[in-house]
Formats: sequence, structure tokens, C-alpha cells
Amino acid sequence: MSELSQKGENIYQSHILPNLSVEKLKGKIVAIETESEDYFIEDTVLKAVMLARKQYPQQKFFCKRIGYKTVYAHKGYAPVLSKKEKYAPYVSS
Repeated sequence: MSELSQKGENIYQSHILPNLSVEKLKGKIVAIETESEDYFIEDTVLKAVMLARKQYPQQKFFCKRIGYKTVYAHKGYAPVLSKKEKYAPYVSS
């Protein structure tokens, strides 16, 4: 885990989450500026980061989906390869 992720997760768990109404904000994105501990809540990552960049144009942000473990979930497939194959064949959609 990166330093930004560790710091952001700690700030989220200790300072932000106890003050939020998770039931009302579940699914929204929080962008956290880890140096100041300021945070910005929006519907999408893009909107949250754009809002945060107005105040902190040069900073990086830790993003978290309120009420979930991760921001995004990927429900893809992982092909089973034979012992001879090193990579799955590329299939375009």
C-alpha cells in the first residue's frame, strides 16, 4: 500500500467516517487531500477530484467510495491457460 493510500485510509477511518451519515451518502465518492485532511464529496471520482483541485490544484488525492471497501469493482473473467500458453489470446469486442 502506498503512503498516500495509507494516510488517506487512516484519515477516512478516524476523522471522516465517524462524522458521515453513511446511509445517506452510501455510494458517493470522497476525495481526501491528505496533508490538510480536507475532503470533498461528489457522485463520481472525476467530480470529487475536480472539486478538490479548485482548492488544491497541485495535490494528489485519496478517493474512497462511502460504504464500500473499494471505489470500483471489476467482475471480469480470467482465462484458464494451458501449460503451453503464456498469455491469453486477445479478443476484441
